[in-house]
Amino acid sequence: MSRGQARALIPCALAGAAVIAALLIGGPRAVFRPPAGTAVETPVTRPDTVTTRAAPPRANRLSREKSPYLLQHSHNPVDWYPWGEEAFRAARRERKPVFLSIGYSTCHWCHVMEKESFEDERVAALLNGDFIAIKVDREERPDIDRVYMEACAAMTGSGGWPLTILMTPDGKPFFAGTYLPKTARGGMPGLVELLERAGEAWRRDPAAIARAGEEITAALRRGAGPCEGPPLGGETIRAGFEQLRRAFDPVRGGFGGAPKFPSPHTLAFLLRYASTDSGGDALAMVEKTLDAMARGGICDQIGFGFHRYSVDAEWRVPHFEKMLYDQAMLAIACTEACLMTGSAAYEKTARGIFDYVLRDMTSPDGAFYSAEDADSEGEEGRFYVWTPAEVKGVLGEEDGEIACRYYGVTREGNFEGGASVLHISVPLEEFAKREKTDPGKLHGLLDRCRERLLAARGARVRPHRDDKILADWNGLMIAALAKGAAAFDEPRYAASASRAADFILAKLLRPDGSLFHRYRDGAAAVPGFLDDYAFLSWGLLELYEASFETRCLADVLSLTGTMLRLFRDEPGGGFFFRAAGDGDLILRSKEAMDGPYPSGNSIAVWNLMRLGRLTGDTILEERAEEAMRAFAGEVGAAPAAHAQFLSALHYARNPA
Repeated sequence: MSRGQARALIPCALAGAAVIAALLIGGPRAVFRPPAGTAVETPVTRPDTVTTRAAPPRANRLSREKSPYLLQHSHNPVDWYPWGEEAFRAARRERKPVFLSIGYSTCHWCHVMEKESFEDERVAALLNGDFIAIKVDREERPDIDRVYMEACAAMTGSGGWPLTILMTPDGKPFFAGTYLPKTARGGMPGLVELLERAGEAWRRDPAAIARAGEEITAALRRGAGPCEGPPLGGETIRAGFEQLRRAFDPVRGGFGGAPKFPSPHTLAFLLRYASTDSGGDALAMVEKTLDAMARGGICDQIGFGFHRYSVDAEWRVPHFEKMLYDQAMLAIACTEACLMTGSAAYEKTARGIFDYVLRDMTSPDGAFYSAEDADSEGEEGRFYVWTPAEVKGVLGEEDGEIACRYYGVTREGNFEGGASVLHISVPLEEFAKREKTDPGKLHGLLDRCRERLLAARGARVRPHRDDKILADWNGLMIAALAKGAAAFDEPRYAASASRAADFILAKLLRPDGSLFHRYRDGAAAVPGFLDDYAFLSWGLLELYEASFETRCLADVLSLTGTMLRLFRDEPGGGFFFRAAGDGDLILRSKEAMDGPYPSGNSIAVWNLMRLGRLTGDTILEERAEEAMRAFAGEVGAAPAAHAQFLSALHYARNPA
């Protein structure tokens, strides 16, 4: 059964619980549906409500945690619990439903919901009185996030963060939504209204709500079963390309409309498709997208690196947070585009990403931090935007005028408050013609201007940086740097990748060969997930091919053996996201669909195929083939949503 089929079951499950849904938020708004097309934080209008705040209360239970996101909520008046048996024991003992809130420390709308609601005494009183409130960092516990995001997507047709779930004391969801304003606004139910109605409904008939949770959970479990389909092959790959071609924006690059996401693993698949398959214009699609992104506001034009996504279809105004996984995957896409086309522009973009990560996202020990916030000084994007007066105040009148014209900084601005997001409307050569000057001379001037603006920006209040170190995301960055080292003959990239790998293996690898997922503040914690093993193995495999250090290959083989032991679905094929016995969630997920970064199953299949060919161990290739058969129905039904899986399939079906 495919994920789409599973979601089709949910309305049937909800039919028996329609009365409960009506009791919760009334009328036709039985379930909150975020705006169509939302795949990450829900972009909605800014709140205009007034929050009733008290003096900072004493620290709550979250003050004992390591997660930066949980620590951000450690002085809320809400009596938060971290996820764990203590919370669920309290829910069972007090016979209360659970309010689950999932987010992450650099999430703008998570900050908005905290200030509006979780710092509010009225909301806190409702939560503390009628619920057991649990906070989860989705980056620290992606297993929890995946289960309840699947429930949200099934119940509402969309998802995002902050994720808001109401569930029974045994973890079965009966309401799902994303950002909720404190009071009803713009067709969205208000959190206060929801909590009041949910508390009343639970007191009146908890058994009916529990039945609704059971029905929804049963439907999710049925959807997690086998997904059989015809064997995957060349037709699947071509179908994926055709779906992407139809979704491609030929004017602005990328896929679909606003909001527009980078999807670098999709670009990597298109490069592979273009390398061996005739017909189509896969390479042109990649070039159009990378060129548009590199000139757009989604690219930090003076500090380099890329923001999370663009709120418009033109790549002009971004959602400003910066995620490590985006930097890694985009660097890989640019590096591979450079190798295929020989274009120095893609090398420049990749090197810019590496410069940003090594400058701003690297710990003193050489590992890589997770993310940087969109907000600073309480405003989204404040660190990144400029006015003409600010630019000229740094560069002077003459150079400032040129920089403003080049980067699109105007008196009217393209962002809030008359400020501008820096972007490049025309390539430098065309701009030089307009300015009637030599391109080489202009390039030097603009580069000096950029450096001065970067230095001036450094004096501003920086956005919060999430300094936790994740095994999986570090694996992606190690892979990117190793690829860059080999492609651009840059030994320092390989040295940085090797240093990060040494840190992860020293701090997060257990004596039994298993991994921890997270390291922060001197402590490793959370048993590793499939992505940790698959992504770190990918990074080490790329590092081996860049350096030919045999210890890297030995580490990959060891991690792969542990991955097969802990996560392999022996009867069904493929890999579960978490190991058996790790936690007590309502669902043990196994999926191949890509999200903001590739799925662990896709990378695992790719690693197994490569390792099998490198070592001659045919068992590894057989395990990869098992996974391909296991996901044949899911991938065949929606190939474009499984771009990284298609890349692995392409590798398997073509000469090494």
